[in-house]
Amino acid sequence: MGGALALTLTALAYPAVLGLNTVTTSQSRVIADTRWGPLTEGDRDFVVKVRAAGLWEYPVGQMGLRQGTSKAVITASRHLVDGHAALDATCRKIAPLLNITLPNQPSPQQQGFVRTLASDSGKKFDTDFANILRMTHGSIFNTIAKIRSTTKNSLVRALADQANDTVLDHMEVMEKTGLVDFDQTLFQQTTPPKLPSSDLTPPPPAPGQPQVVLTPPPNPTSTPVDLSALTGEPPTTTSPGPAPTPTVG
Repeated sequence: MGGALALTLTALAYPAVLGLNTVTTSQSRVIADTRWGPLTEGDRDFVVKVRAAGLWEYPVGQMGLRQGTSKAVITASRHLVDGHAALDATCRKIAPLLNITLPNQPSPQQQGFVRTLASDSGKKFDTDFANILRMTHGSIFNTIAKIRSTTKNSLVRALADQANDTVLDHMEVMEKTGLVDFDQTLFQQTTPPKLPSSDLTPPPPAPGQPQVVLTPPPNPTSTPVDLSALTGEPPTTTSPGPAPTPTVG
């Protein structure tokens, strides 16, 4: 499982920016001045990163509802589906306001990981599920804190606040499975392997392709951030209708 864990950590923690390539190594470089504050390379990376995480973790949550063998794993799966649907709605709301292109698929490495986990069954599925997802959420948790403490963009701050609450919740439900190997998890968080950026970059959406929507469950407990005070638009009160199924392979 160590190889799979390393693969996933890299795919989640270091995705390249989609569509708008980083032209400098400085994440603090301002790439746009918006009415919500300056947008930096790091801000843009973060929005894409949250979207890409949902595009593989949401279907993994659906997978866990079908393949999980313990009550704790099934509960954790519900939290993944619920939390990432709400985060996705916020990403899709702020991306066009900030002129950020969002992917419709996760990166090749993320897609490969989903296929690997799909081949698991029984106790192995439960164990891999809990360890991989605890490790990836633990990794991005540090990224969220950095963005939240440094961004000058109010829309990005709102997304970071929501992501912080969601990721902390997901870490906790993975730990409650009793299956997390903390020695291995922390090692993988702090020693990611080196992989080419092409393996880590979500493919761009095809021209005219409908945007994939991570549909909320029938009785969601998580909700998108209310951005009405920032955007001047009325609060959203309805759930999105049927949407394309997330592509994971």
